[in-house]
Amino acid sequence: MTDPVRAPSPIRKVARTIKESKAPAIARAAAILRLLGRSERPLGVQAIAKELGLVPSTCLYVLRALVEEELVSFDPDTKRYALEAGVLTLARHWLRRDPFNDLAQPLLDRLAQRFGLTMLGVQAMGLDHMIVVAMAQSSSGFQLSTQVGSRFPALISATGRCIAAFGDYPEEELRRRFDQLRWDDPPPFADWMEQLCQTRAQGFAIDEGQYIAGATVVAAPVWKGPGRPVHALVAIGIGSALQRDGAMTQLSAALMEAARALSGQLGGA
Repeated sequence: MTDPVRAPSPIRKVARTIKESKAPAIARAAAILRLLGRSERPLGVQAIAKELGLVPSTCLYVLRALVEEELVSFDPDTKRYALEAGVLTLARHWLRRDPFNDLAQPLLDRLAQRFGLTMLGVQAMGLDHMIVVAMAQSSSGFQLSTQVGSRFPALISATGRCIAAFGDYPEEELRRRFDQLRWDDPPPFADWMEQLCQTRAQGFAIDEGQYIAGATVVAAPVWKGPGRPVHALVAIGIGSALQRDGAMTQLSAALMEAARALSGQLGGA
């Protein structure tokens, strides 16, 4: 098995996105907001510019605009920037518009407690990435260190198989994206394509230790209407535990049932 192709560095990815964007100022602002959202502490101009590969003067210009819009705060004593509460207003508007989170949360809570797993509700942004928009942790058992707002490559793990299987994407595009993924135990592309056929046939996908060694990920797509699925319900647990006493069969059935019920509530098939 060949070594996985390394994904582009964050700096190269940001630089490419800005170069290809028809609105580079917006691309720079989005990159800064994401960086500040990931950071556990406020950052100065030089640190932000270095991390994102931006010219410091350009970075400062964008930061000042974001401060004016109350999306970023500036501490004059430390000369550092952090996310401001204005981003919550945008988030609230989105949450009111998309009922997925409110409808999915009780399902995630029940499944997490029943099977002792980490449960996620994710939203796919095309083939670029997926975002965790809801989650539940069991009071015991496996707990994944992630949080709402976390981003992952769109085609990674079981969720990525669902996105690819039900998305009707060209194989050449899937191959290009697949070669950029990082797995603990990467499957050959031909095997992965066969798994997409299996996913379409059974209605859900399984990743047994290929994305995260020792962890099994099960995902089922959620539809809001005709076309490609935008959301998915995802279960993550210890692989050895899910192989005991028919736990995998029970989990897959429960996850599919929850995804079908949620699709019905959202107006999907």
